[in-house]
Amino acid sequence: MSKVIKLKKGLNIRLKGKAEKILVKAETSDRYAVKPTDFHGLIPKMLVKEGDTVKAGTPLFADKNRPEVLFASPVSGTVEAVVRGDKRRILEVVVKAEGQLSENFSAAKPSSPDRNALTEYLLASGVWPFIRQRPYAIIANPQDTPKSIFISCFDSAPLAPDYDYVFQNLDADFQAGIDTLAQLTSGKVHLCIHSGYPPTAAFANAANVEVHEFDGPHPAGNVGVQIHHIDAVNKGETVWYVNPQDVLVIGRLMKKGVYDVSKTIVLSGSEVKTPRYYKVTGGCRISALADNIKVGNHRCISGNVLTGSQIAPDGYLGFYDSQVTVIPEGDYYEMLGWVAPGFGKYSAGRTFFSWLTPNREYDLNTNLHGGRRALVFTGQYEKVFPMDIYPEHLVKAILAGEIEKMEQLGIYEVAEEDFALCEFVCTSKTDVQAIIRDGINMMMKEMA
Repeated sequence: MSKVIKLKKGLNIRLKGKAEKILVKAETSDRYAVKPTDFHGLIPKMLVKEGDTVKAGTPLFADKNRPEVLFASPVSGTVEAVVRGDKRRILEVVVKAEGQLSENFSAAKPSSPDRNALTEYLLASGVWPFIRQRPYAIIANPQDTPKSIFISCFDSAPLAPDYDYVFQNLDADFQAGIDTLAQLTSGKVHLCIHSGYPPTAAFANAANVEVHEFDGPHPAGNVGVQIHHIDAVNKGETVWYVNPQDVLVIGRLMKKGVYDVSKTIVLSGSEVKTPRYYKVTGGCRISALADNIKVGNHRCISGNVLTGSQIAPDGYLGFYDSQVTVIPEGDYYEMLGWVAPGFGKYSAGRTFFSWLTPNREYDLNTNLHGGRRALVFTGQYEKVFPMDIYPEHLVKAILAGEIEKMEQLGIYEVAEEDFALCEFVCTSKTDVQAIIRDGINMMMKEMA
């Protein structure tokens, strides 16, 4: 039995709209997209143009700095649009779905457990972007050999999917993915599960891994927190990590020789009629789920409410996301605001009397409940940050551009998602996650 790692710092935000464990197949989306904006540090180089015919697995674009890293089409069809933003930055590559044709990678599959051959195979088939690394929380460098690989098998974010439910009867594909990842590291593959309930068979029976149990509030499910407590990243070291459903993509490739990015997502939030799970293909259009979203002024988020990205009602699922959250748009002002007793209002502290009912669920909207102001450090960050790092000091070092201080304070271990709760509780309404990404980009430029 693995030792339980208990975390006391953190915060569970109880929102209305938790999904029932009912799985349905979503209506087939007519269009799918791969968004270069989902990948930090990427400069895309287009390999197709509008009007080209592609199959599932056909490369759409590559990383300009590492041309061997390819990004594949999730479906077969026609490249309908290459959507550009300011300065002709590529925002989306949209494919109109037609047929069910797939590239066949079986012939290229390496017959021997040679790491270099396996790496080339994963690169050529388009699944490499599913493998990310710390430091920097970017796509893993195929030239590196990580000291370990992490898979977080539970998500503690608000309204997140229950992977123990999602992974029923997926043991074989999951194990195939684990066996593949194990060949890429000189160390161990670490499987992190929640200690509060028995894991599903796919996790409980997984071989070729070291299992760790975590207990505590969010962000206990964040892979960065898990890496910090098990195999912390120091300067010059690299640790890779993969989302559990992305392990399935790698497993299906090794077993069938196809690029299959089908996944189970959860549609949740107070603005959803019946929150539930859906079987979809990665990059799908959210409008395929529109019949289950209430009519009104709301915000669609690809991901969770703390770290997800706002998308239009006809926008596309993010590359790494297994969740779509819909909450009310905060477009109104309140009389008295925090001066009122607020029995029905949520507070991370004891500003309102609602702290007397800790298990209550809340229908939160996007209002900031206050304006941005001078950054004042009050010790709030440390209460929700379960790492042996001084978050306030690290933020200060980034704002000051102090490279050495950033290194000493743990910049190599963190990513934006690790500071999401700090941003949530910040009385100054500071965009802490953006500051952390600025710091990471600063380090990447310094170390290039």
